[in-house]
Amino acid sequence: MSDAIPHDGRPSDDARQWAMFCHLSSLIGSLVLAPGFGSIIGPLVVWLIKKSTPFVDDQGCEALNFNISMLLWGIVAGLLCFVLIGFVLLPVLALVWLICTIIAAIRARDGIAYRYPLTIRFVHPVAIG
Repeated sequence: MSDAIPHDGRPSDDARQWAMFCHLSSLIGSLVLAPGFGSIIGPLVVWLIKKSTPFVDDQGCEALNFNISMLLWGIVAGLLCFVLIGFVLLPVLALVWLICTIIAAIRARDGIAYRYPLTIRFVHPVAIG
């Protein structure tokens, strides 16, 4: 089975590729579908399709949780625009989102489980096995 973890403990090439797609799909979803909610749809779809693979399950949940959290932080920063603080927070938040997403994709490609900062854990990996 190609989704199995090899004897050296690293996720398979297929699992690493799909985990990387979980992270990168938020960029595609945000650019193609809609800013904000589009970044949630990409990781959700990839995770739902490939969550039977433990590494993809873990990284898919992580990407989904991060993007939900960033959406919430973005709403808070948007509301803070009324007191002018949000105008500084929104670009910083967007930069953090972009940089963390790229770092997570690179780590997933290398078979390393990545944990995003500023993340509220709403969704948890499915225990399979």
